[in-house]
Amino acid sequence: MKKTALIIIGLVISFCCGFFLNMIVIKKVKDKTNSTQTDQSIKLKRVTGIGGIFFKCKDPIKIKEWYKTHLGLNIDKYGASFIWKEGNNPGKTESLQWSPFSEKSTYFGPSTKDFMINYRVEDLVGLVKQLKKEGVTIVDKMETDEYGKFIHIMDIEGNKIELYEPNYEFLKKLKTNS
Repeated sequence: MKKTALIIIGLVISFCCGFFLNMIVIKKVKDKTNSTQTDQSIKLKRVTGIGGIFFKCKDPIKIKEWYKTHLGLNIDKYGASFIWKEGNNPGKTESLQWSPFSEKSTYFGPSTKDFMINYRVEDLVGLVKQLKKEGVTIVDKMETDEYGKFIHIMDIEGNKIELYEPNYEFLKKLKTNS
């Protein structure tokens, strides 16, 4: 009887060890497979900074003039551009756009909010593909101009967000011309 009990206990222990070893091996394989996908998704989703702050106001011309006069902003037709060299990468020029819009502007639509934030990203095309897979609302088609690539999305609370992949060659020219 003792012999049979020892054999059963040995089999149970062997089974449990095999089961847990199998679970560990399967988990490592899954983690390796998923980590590649997760790493790529994280890289695509990586926001490198804020590219702009846009807000509605009663009179954009007057508000630009006020900020120019009282706070010294260098105003152009879009608002003010803050351009700098990145500290840890002096060869890279970055920018932030500050822009007031008319309170009647529909540019922030379909959002009903009075502001919109522009985020800089590294790979806008790849990010948009990933966001579509995740069911994020893409508001419009990607546009490209001298500043870079742009597209608008909506967050879960109805805030319109502008995603922006800068054209660093153009920004370098802006920096050297100012």
